[in-house]
Amino acid sequence: MDVASIASGRQLASKWLKTNALLSNPFTARHIPPSRLYSASNLRAMLAHHGTVVIKPVRGGGGIGVMKISASGGTYRSTYMDSTRSFNSFSGLLAHVDRNRRGRRYLIQKGIPLATVSGRPIDYRVKYVKENGVWTFRSMVGRVARRGLFVTNLCRGGELLTAAQGISRSLSSRSVSSKKREMRQLTRVATQLLEARFPGVGQLGYDYGIDRNGRIWILEVNTRPQ
Repeated sequence: MDVASIASGRQLASKWLKTNALLSNPFTARHIPPSRLYSASNLRAMLAHHGTVVIKPVRGGGGIGVMKISASGGTYRSTYMDSTRSFNSFSGLLAHVDRNRRGRRYLIQKGIPLATVSGRPIDYRVKYVKENGVWTFRSMVGRVARRGLFVTNLCRGGELLTAAQGISRSLSSRSVSSKKREMRQLTRVATQLLEARFPGVGQLGYDYGIDRNGRIWILEVNTRPQ
């Protein structure tokens, strides 16, 4: 089952269910990267339209199983952790992806060109918890990918920064207040949607990406944030 109730609040493992809930509201939908459930036809279509996609297990975390795939001039490239392979045919790429999927359900998401710190992608984790019936911001931090990786997970060697440090170093110091304010507002609205759709959630971890143009994207929402 995707949902279970524990002391820390209702748990929802499925990224797809949470994505669909956030797509139901025009305000939050603008901040969700184009997404589809994985299939060969959806992968081909997403690559043709976006050029680069990220595919990830519908259930899971820690960067496990997450792959970045790109297509250009008839050549396909797949990156997992620090290993990149090239393929001259879509069928070759597909066989490689399916070996790594091992039958698991996957989600395809448009690849977002994240802002970087010294050439390394950075994203942000906002932890929002319900305490005595009131939602409260617990933390907002930046996570910089280990050199050579595209995933920012701390368990994969990511570097922790304050949100202010991350925004200042990847965009500009002038952007710090506005980007933090925008992430807080998105968090409040998204939480209202998720709590209405999945009553009982008590803690949420929002993973935000800010692209090179300063646009904020909701990459993922976790109900068991670390």
